[in-house]
Amino acid sequence: MKLKNSSLTLDDMDLKILDALQQDAKQTYTAIGEQFGLAHSTVYDRIKRMEQHGIIKKYMAVIDAEKAGSKNITAIMTVYTDPKESEKVAENLCDAPEVLEVYTSLSEELLIMAKVVAENQESLHNFIANSVAPLPGVLRIRTSIVTKKFKETQFLIVNDPKKLTFIKEKHNKLGEIEQ
Repeated sequence: MKLKNSSLTLDDMDLKILDALQQDAKQTYTAIGEQFGLAHSTVYDRIKRMEQHGIIKKYMAVIDAEKAGSKNITAIMTVYTDPKESEKVAENLCDAPEVLEVYTSLSEELLIMAKVVAENQESLHNFIANSVAPLPGVLRIRTSIVTKKFKETQFLIVNDPKKLTFIKEKHNKLGEIEQ
């Protein structure tokens, strides 16, 4: 781990520690240290530095919403915008509690894609009609309701900074996670 111009450069050991945390963030510093031959204090120091520099943004539990009793519906919303207003539209969508993710794409047109969750179809309609459609710069909206989830993936950094991989979470009929 090196500090250059107030930004942190990660080394292979930092990436291994991040990988271990992404697999199980509840591990102790000692357990992580044992995996890589480090003292728990070294692991602690590296993790604290990564937290201070915003590399580790937060720790959270990944919840299976259906098993937790949630009956919400999920939709993917594509918002076509006036290019001059697209950033403001995206920022407004980020502020809405119904919106889980927001992305922009420049293909033939500038689009904003958002993953939205709502209690039911009526609340989804109301959110789109009352909160999204009136935003300045919104030209049109296409919404696709998710009817079945086949894969939900989490991004994972691996030990080689040039190489990226993904944690594959497949839910079988019993809801067990296969990796």
